Amino acid sequence: MSIKTAVVNGVATLEIARPEKKNALTLAMYQTLADALVAAQANPEVRAVLITGQPGIFTSGNDIEDFVQRPPQGEDSPVFVFMRALLACDKPVVAAVTGSAIGIGTTMLLHCDFVYISDEARLAMPFASLGLVPEFGASWLVPQLMGQRRAAEKLLLGDPFSAAEALECGLANAVLPPSEVLNHARRVAERFNELPPGAVRQIKQLMHAGQATALRGIMRSEGELFSQRLRSPEAQEAFQAFFQKRKPDFSKFA
Repeated sequence: MSIKTAVVNGVATLEIARPEKKNALTLAMYQTLADALVAAQANPEVRAVLITGQPGIFTSGNDIEDFVQRPPQGEDSPVFVFMRALLACDKPVVAAVTGSAIGIGTTMLLHCDFVYISDEARLAMPFASLGLVPEFGASWLVPQLMGQRRAAEKLLLGDPFSAAEALECGLANAVLPPSEVLNHARRVAERFNELPPGAVRQIKQLMHAGQATALRGIMRSEGELFSQRLRSPEAQEAFQAFFQKRKPDFSKFA
């Protein structure tokens, strides 16, 4: 099983568990994550959601082979269903980033309420190098969070960044030794067992109300472009280079 789910002491845990593929996400895994978020939202026993990965790897992003074989087709694609489910979750979402977070591994953190990250983690959003565009509202949220200059480094150049930089720019709440990340995140999630759930939900809704409509529109635009880019010659060159373990050649593109 690539996604493990459990509800323990008021916390719904969603664990990405595909270490042999560096926790790369397939469409089936996105659907499982989306279903688990919807179930957690509906379960009155759940006070918070915890998303985590494996030691040394949160997720390496999309499974390229799966995406090439089954590219997202419209807003009903599991990847977009997952995005909307995380965006709609009005219960606190805590992320325990136990290692590298690539692509959507980083962009999903923009939508978590608490992010605790290993001091060994590296984050990156290498969309341009794959001939793609950002997703999950990253083209709007990253400049807001980091400023235009840093956002250009992360989104246009795809420069990786450290856990310390994630903390400094506000993407993470705390940086911890790898062995402490998950337990600390779980303790934070369990604190919501002692707080009034109605008030927590309404505070979260108020915190996000100002940007919710704009963000949904941006995600829709990104999704349309992302789907188009998957079929572009530039993306095809990037994917072929990935499978052939070579450097892509974009010199022929204008």
